[in-house]
Amino acid sequence: MKSKKCKRSMKNETTFIEIFGANPVMKVLDFLISFQLFDYPLTEIAKNSGVSYSTLQTFWSNLERNNIVVKTRRVGKSDLYKLNTKNPAVQQLIKLDWNLTKGAEQEEVLAS
Repeated sequence: MKSKKCKRSMKNETTFIEIFGANPVMKVLDFLISFQLFDYPLTEIAKNSGVSYSTLQTFWSNLERNNIVVKTRRVGKSDLYKLNTKNPAVQQLIKLDWNLTKGAEQEEVLAS
């Protein structure tokens, strides 16, 4: 089965972004859901999600305050973060992302 990062729409978006929009918060959540096993410094989260670092800083504290993301460790001067998969709301987001991706792939199969 192809991963959702490889299987993108013609606009080069994941199903999650296609449905919920390409606003900065959604782009960051999409990246963190896709790579939930890894932790990243904020600079890498910004770069890999296609959001400017200054924009990320405007809402990052809100994600932390709501336990959407957690600080995992410190490497040098950088704090590393990852998606808080213990949070029930985050678990539902992951499930929603998976179901959306699965549904989009089934539609493609039926259309061909």
